[in-house]
Amino acid sequence: MTTARDIMTPHAECVNADESLVQAAQKMARLKVGTLPICGPDNRLQGMLTDRDIVIKALAQGKDPSSCTAGELAQGKPVTIGADDDAREILRTMAEHKVRRLPVIDGHDLVGIIAMADVAKTLPDAALGELLDTLTSD
Repeated sequence: MTTARDIMTPHAECVNADESLVQAAQKMARLKVGTLPICGPDNRLQGMLTDRDIVIKALAQGKDPSSCTAGELAQGKPVTIGADDDAREILRTMAEHKVRRLPVIDGHDLVGIIAMADVAKTLPDAALGELLDTLTSD
């Protein structure tokens, strides 16, 4: 049985909720990623921040990216998957919530991220095709 732990990219780096959007964007650039988990002072996951969030929810709204924090853009409860959940649950969760990146938690600790690329490298083409159909339909 393939689990989230088998598929994930380990050692996901967080942006702290109190870090500015400038700091978050610099971290994204350094890591060459477009999404970062947002973690609070207790190191618990508070949400996900995308480069698109920075542009649409901050810059386009006239917010100052040097004073607006990542935590201000965290909305709702983040969708996650348990490290020991199987591939069927990963696909179901991504499809149900229409997410392309899924934080992997072990207890309350963030241990990795599953992106579409991880799914594509690991799971059968049919499973990937079904997921893509779900994510792109509307």
